[in-house]
Formats: sequence, structure tokens, C-alpha cells
Amino acid sequence: MKVLAAMSGGVDSAVAAARLVAAGHDVTGVHLALSRNPRSHREGSRGCCSLEDSFDARRAADKLGIPFYVWDFSDRFAEEVIDPFIAEYQAGRTPNPCLRCNERIKFAALLERGLDLGYDAVATGHYARTEVDDGMTKLYRSVDPGKDQSYVLAVLNQDQLSHSLFPLGNSFKTDVRREAADLGLSVADKPDSNDICFIPDGDTPGWLSEKIGSAAGEIRDESGAVVGHHDGYHHFTIGQRRGLRLGVPAPDGKPRYVLDIEPVNNTVVVGGAEGLTVRHVEAIRPVWCSGESATTWHGQVQVRAHGDPVDATITTVAGGVMMDLEQALRGVAPGQAAVFYDGDLVVGSATICGTDRAGMTVEQAA
Repeated sequence: MKVLAAMSGGVDSAVAAARLVAAGHDVTGVHLALSRNPRSHREGSRGCCSLEDSFDARRAADKLGIPFYVWDFSDRFAEEVIDPFIAEYQAGRTPNPCLRCNERIKFAALLERGLDLGYDAVATGHYARTEVDDGMTKLYRSVDPGKDQSYVLAVLNQDQLSHSLFPLGNSFKTDVRREAADLGLSVADKPDSNDICFIPDGDTPGWLSEKIGSAAGEIRDESGAVVGHHDGYHHFTIGQRRGLRLGVPAPDGKPRYVLDIEPVNNTVVVGGAEGLTVRHVEAIRPVWCSGESATTWHGQVQVRAHGDPVDATITTVAGGVMMDLEQALRGVAPGQAAVFYDGDLVVGSATICGTDRAGMTVEQAA
């Protein structure tokens, strides 16, 4: 098989490429240049996509004896990932750019170019598994629960999954690092990247302020009383507790959290922890990885990349999906992805638009 191996410069993608070579595939390594102004190096686990990362990817490819290229996708990344990220925050929602990058860049732009050039598949170092069942490629959780990345891959459709390879899905991270060391790869001990790649210092509010400016507004409690002020609602996400700087203590003396963000009137609403609890979630723009589900079925829902799944009754409706949770969740924000599982099988995903506490309904979003 002729495979295009996406090599980020980290240990996972390097070992994924090494396994494909060992399996006898015709492998070409490619590093995606996603920044218009890449930094020379990265600091520990902060970000990725620096010049240092591209050099690490090239060294790994040289060690494996495979061709290597750097493809400039920076303009498309800005249009498909960064600009929507800014727009979502301006709308008071909480986006996940990693899902967007997988959907629009790694398994759309990269895959499209790869197929056009005669490659059969794209491979990455994600920790997830695929299996073919009755002609359908199904996505499953990784065997390593601590590294499972099926959540961020749940935006992929059947065509994309059928041309995708995840060589690390049956491995544990400790074994991958050991394998890299045995192969003599210089990235064997390189730290994982844990931040948004285009915000390497981790200061998302500060970065957003540079892009969209700051506009002072009010922080109100659920009764409508002003309890503080802010320099821009994009500094906040639902469920946030720290950094509120409230001038008026809660009547019961308990901590307060962000319950809602209202862009129209530039207001942030705060209240007690009980106000974060939701049992009903609605989402739009569903993607069914394993074929569209039954109208109503019982499965599990996960709303964060490393969150715990909860049992739920999931109902497909016109324009979206409704989820009735058996266990209440806290801090669920519009813009997040809800991923649907049937055990380890990834059934699909959708973008949260509202909950039983706040937000628009599926009908309003449609």
C-alpha cells in the first residue's frame, strides 16, 4: 500500500511511520506547515508546528529511510481552523480546534492531495483503532485509555476513515516511547504537545484580545444584579471559576462559576455550581462515523477529549441530535463536541448548541 504518513515531529507520528515501513508499505513522510510565521522552537509541551518540529520530523524520516516533504497548508489552516475559532469565541461559544483541524486539514486537505497524487491512505500517530465490518470502516477507542484520541477523530466520515490508518491504536504510550528508543529515533523522549498549536504560550484570552480587541462589560448574577466587570467576554468559558474578580460575594458565601455568556449585550452570567448541572443536551451538524444511527438508541456521550462518557438516550431529530443523560454533567458549553459511543465503537459526533439550562435549541440552530 502506498501511504502518506503525517509526521508532526513528535514520537507518536514517527513510530507510526516506522511501523508502516516495517509492515512493507511504500511510505512517504510529510510535515504540515500550518503557521504563516513559525517559531524557531517550542518550549516543552507548549504548542507544536515550529521549525524545530519540522526538523525533528525530517530526522525521523531520514532515520527510517523514507522520502520526506514539507507541505505548506498555512493559508488553509488559517481559513479553516483559526478564523472559525475566533468567530466561535466571538459568538460566546467554546470551540475545539483540534477536531476542526482533523476534519478540515489532516483528513480533508491532506487526504485529498494524497489521493490525487496516487496514495492509498493517510496515516497519523493518533491513538485510535479502525476495523472493517461488512464493507464499513468503523472507528474504535484505543486500547490505552489514557491516550485514547477517538474523541478528536469522531468528525471523520466513512470516506475519510476508509483511507486512514492509525498504527498506534493497539499500543500503550510507554511501549511507543520504548520502541522509538530502540529504533534510535531522537524524538523518543520528546514531550507531548498539550496546547492549542497556534497559541503556544497557552494564553487563549490574551491571544483572542489581540485578534478581536477587548470590550468592557458587566458580570451579573442570575437575578440580574451586577457583581463585577470584565474586559471581554471571550476571557470566559462556561464552568470557569478562577479569574472572575467579583466585587460582590455570593449570598451563601460559596464559589460562583460562569453559567452563561451573552455576546449580544456583552454580559457574563455567574452563579452557584448547581447552575452548571445539565441532563439534557442538544447538538447540530451530526457526523455519523459508522453509518447513521437509529432514531432513538441507548449509548454513551462524551463532551470533552479526556472526559468520562456518561450513559444517555440519544435521539436523532431533523437538524440535529438530542441527548438525555442518565448522569448529570457540569460545565457543558455550546461549541463543544458531543461524541457518541456504543461501548468502544465511535458512532458519531455533533456540535453542542444548547442544554436544559441555556443555549439555543436544535430547531433554533437549524
